[in-house]
Amino acid sequence: MSMTFDRAAAGAIPLIVVTPEGLEHHRAQLPKAQAAWVAGSGFAAGAGEVVVVPDASGAVACALVGAGTAPARARGRFQIGGARSRLPAGTYRLEGLEGRALEEAALGWLLDGYRFGRYASQKPVLAQLAAPAGVDAGRLEILAASEALTRDLINTPASDMGPDELEAAARGLAEEFGAKLEVTRGDQLLAANLPMIHAVGRASDRAPRLIDMRWGKAGPTLTLVGKGVCFDTGGLDIKGAASMGLMKKDMGGAATVLGLARSIMALGWKLRLRVLIPAVENAIAGNAFRPQDILTSRKGLTVEINNTDAEGRLVLADALALADEESPDLVLSMATLTGAARVAVGPDLAPFYATSDATAAAIAAAAAQVADPVWRMPFHDPYEALIEPGIANLDNAPGGGMAGSITAALFLRRFVAAPYVHFDIYGWQPTAAPARPKGGVGQGARALVEALPSVLGL
Repeated sequence: MSMTFDRAAAGAIPLIVVTPEGLEHHRAQLPKAQAAWVAGSGFAAGAGEVVVVPDASGAVACALVGAGTAPARARGRFQIGGARSRLPAGTYRLEGLEGRALEEAALGWLLDGYRFGRYASQKPVLAQLAAPAGVDAGRLEILAASEALTRDLINTPASDMGPDELEAAARGLAEEFGAKLEVTRGDQLLAANLPMIHAVGRASDRAPRLIDMRWGKAGPTLTLVGKGVCFDTGGLDIKGAASMGLMKKDMGGAATVLGLARSIMALGWKLRLRVLIPAVENAIAGNAFRPQDILTSRKGLTVEINNTDAEGRLVLADALALADEESPDLVLSMATLTGAARVAVGPDLAPFYATSDATAAAIAAAAAQVADPVWRMPFHDPYEALIEPGIANLDNAPGGGMAGSITAALFLRRFVAAPYVHFDIYGWQPTAAPARPKGGVGQGARALVEALPSVLGL
C-alpha cells in the first residue's frame, strides 16, 4: 500500500481540478495541441473524470480531473482523490483546490492507495502526490494509516481473525505507542465478574476475553469500547446462510475503535485513554447459552435471553459497566450491532446516539467537515418499556420488529451513567466507491478525531 505523500516532489506533474463550467477556461490556458487533445478526449469534467495530457514527446504534461457539477459534488465524496488509480505513474501536485476541499481530496488520494493483499496480490497504485501546501500532511497520513488498520482487521476472515488475533493486533498497537495492555481470558472472566462476555464466548474453542488497553497519564478521561465478535453464527438461534455470510465483520466496532485509538495516540493528545474490547466468537456447542436463559451482568442487572443472535449488546454491557466504574469524562462505544440501523439509514451513514445534545452537535458538525457522514438517532425514553420483559430487568431482543437500533442503544445506556456516545455502524462497503474499495471500512472515526478535542476540552 502507498498511503503517504511524496515530500521530495520537485518537478511534480500538475493535476488540475476542473469544474464543468470552468472547462473552457482551463482548456484555453493549454498549448494549442494539448487543448485539442482535451477536446478530442471527450473530457467533460464530470466528478472523478480524468484526462491525461501528453507533451510533444509523449510524456505526461499534466492531467485534468473533474470536480463535477455542484449537485454531483454534494452526492459524492473523495471523487478527486479517488481518481488516483486511473493516473499513470508519476508524482502529481494538486491545483485548483483549497481549504476543506483540498484536505478531502488529499485524504481521498491516500485512502485510494489502500489494497488488501494478504491472500492474493493486488495491482498497486503507481501515482504519487506531492504533500499539498495548506493541509496538515502528517495528520492526514495518520488518519489514512489508522483507516488502513481498521480495514485490514475487518477484511481478514475469522479463520485468521479470532479473539487471539484481535488481541495480537491490540498488543501490537500498544507496543507501538507505549500503552499498557491487560487481557482477561476464559474462566478468568467469571472471577473478574464479566459473566456475560464469558457466556457469549464459552461455546467456542477460542477463549473469550476482555482486552484492556491504557495510554496517557494526564488530562481528561476517554474510554472507547468496541464490539469484538470475531464471528457470529447467531448461536443456538442460528443465522441463515445469507445473514451469516458477512459475519467476519462483526468485530468491526473493535476494528474501528482500534483505528480511532491509533489516531489519538499518534496525534499525541493530552488525555487518559482506555480501550476495552470484549473479544469472543458466538459459536454453537453443548455449552452455548440458550434462549430463555437469564444472565446476571457485571452491573447486577439480569437479562432474559430471547435471541442468542443479539449477543453484541451482552458483551458490550459488561465492558460498559466496567468502563463506567471509573466515571470517565466520556464513554464511547462502537459496534456492528443491529440490522435495523442499516434498514434505517443504509450502509453509508453511521448512526449514533448521545446523552449530550452539545456532544451530538459537535460530532455532526465535524462529520460534515471531514466527509465522514453520521446521523444522530434518539435515545427515545418511551421505548424503555420495550426492553423490560418483567421476568428479568432487561430483554436482549424485544419482539415486535420495531425500533431495533433504538432499543439496543437503550439497553446499552442502562450500563452507563457517565456521558455516553454509541455508534451502531455497518463497517462494510458493499460496492466499490472512490477511495473505498468493496470490503471493510471505518465509519465515524474521522468525525470523532475532529470533534473530540472540543468535546473533551483538549
